[in-house]
Amino acid sequence: MKIAGREIGPDAPPYVIAELGVNHDGSLDRALELVDAAAEAGADAVKVQVFRAEALMGRAARLAAYQRASGEADPVQMLRRLEMPAERLRLIAEHAHRRRLHAIATIFSVELMDEAQALGFDAYKSASPDIVHRPLLEAMAGAGSPLIVSTGAATLDEVLRACAWLRGAAESSRLALLQCVSAYPAPDEDAALGAINTLAMETRLPVGYSDHTAGVDTGGLAVAAGACLLEKHLTHDRRAKGPDHAASLEPEEFERYVRLAHRAQRMMGGTEKRVREAERDVREASRQSIVAARALAPGVAIGAADIAYKRPGVGLEPWRVGDVLGRTLVRFVDEGAPITPEDIA
Repeated sequence: MKIAGREIGPDAPPYVIAELGVNHDGSLDRALELVDAAAEAGADAVKVQVFRAEALMGRAARLAAYQRASGEADPVQMLRRLEMPAERLRLIAEHAHRRRLHAIATIFSVELMDEAQALGFDAYKSASPDIVHRPLLEAMAGAGSPLIVSTGAATLDEVLRACAWLRGAAESSRLALLQCVSAYPAPDEDAALGAINTLAMETRLPVGYSDHTAGVDTGGLAVAAGACLLEKHLTHDRRAKGPDHAASLEPEEFERYVRLAHRAQRMMGGTEKRVREAERDVREASRQSIVAARALAPGVAIGAADIAYKRPGVGLEPWRVGDVLGRTLVRFVDEGAPITPEDIA
């Protein structure tokens, strides 16, 4: 998968999305400040949410427990306060591009797709609750841009069903998934990093992690578990009033989050088991070779008493002892010197 030319996958550096979400509190200035903070922290992209309160909330809509805990009382009033008009969303995307960040949008209604496509976003994301919203998923997949699909509170069967819909509307090369736990914050025991590999194996798509845990180290752990992209909420102040601030990172924390994620990717070093350049010296110095147990003259038929095993590992390795025993020396080998293929006939 690529977003604006940036490759996303197991062989690329982790792609880190700073989720602005609604942490701008409806303020354009605050949103632009968060874009700046994301750029300075080393993120690859910022993400905003595109919704209209009345179009999203039905008459029976209610707040989730974490939203009530943040002081919210009415779901429609909350979203009215937090929604961003199209012109402000366009300005946020433009500012992200000036700061060399990609701009990504989560779209919550089919009716908003045309509007969103005119605002300059580089990719789209579907929110976890919409894993069952076939019309919206197909509209987003059919837009021609990369699409990241979040899977919080979904079963594997629901994810696989959604992937079947998506593959009917878009090439797999434009799709990626996010393992996600829809709890704010998500307890460590519910982080479910192990499901990253499950999703990758079952879908053969790039898989990342939408991180709602507390702290800065989960991103690196997710990368070690196979995530190739990360999403984490960014806020100016975790104590601010609003539904998502408490489960977010402040700018200095976000910078450390990005740094740890990239360190984890470097430490993973790919999946190939091979000799690393950093260990070649130790390999040679600490392995043992077949050596002469005493000074051996040409013409000697080598027996078990004639050899020993000693460091360094510059001669024949011990597993090749069968190639040495019973062979005849063709030249002198000093005591303790390695026996080489050139020494024997």
